[in-house]
Amino acid sequence: MEYAVSDATLVEQAKADPTVFGSLYERYVDKIYSYVYYRTGNQHDAEDLTAKVFFQALSHLPRFVQRGLPFSSWLYRIAHNVVANWYRDHSRRKMVSLDGFAVPGAVRDDGLLLKIAQDERRLSLAQAIRRLPAERQELLILKFVEQLPNATIGQIMGRSEGAIKSLYHRTLLALREELGELPIE
Repeated sequence: MEYAVSDATLVEQAKADPTVFGSLYERYVDKIYSYVYYRTGNQHDAEDLTAKVFFQALSHLPRFVQRGLPFSSWLYRIAHNVVANWYRDHSRRKMVSLDGFAVPGAVRDDGLLLKIAQDERRLSLAQAIRRLPAERQELLILKFVEQLPNATIGQIMGRSEGAIKSLYHRTLLALREELGELPIE
């Protein structure tokens, strides 16, 4: 999307007048929220963490230096760190899974059964993705949800474009193997 005022201009203006940061927030809040939501799988946590991302971005904006990377890369990097810290904090707490609990009174309907089967496939894929290392989850989100090119993903993740392609390939092979869709030779 092309904007009338560039990110670089808004960043410099926001350093002098923090109220201008609202324009950057409006420009990127949906994308950052989407990224965080796909990493956490929970609307409330995603909302809280997205707010934290933008609070940190505003707090650190005076130290932001344009180094040829898009401003959005800096925001995604903050989001990555916020989510990583969130996972680290949550790994210390015991979670109880509700998987396997039956829903009483379910009605048999072929359309409903088809929908359930599709939902189960989606759930299986989502669970397989959540079992991947955080770096691979981040790659899939940036690639498929945010639809960013490999070069930009590499900038966000601090890797070369070739390394991103290789990681992407290995990640898809791992998912195929786990889901049993295609044999791996």
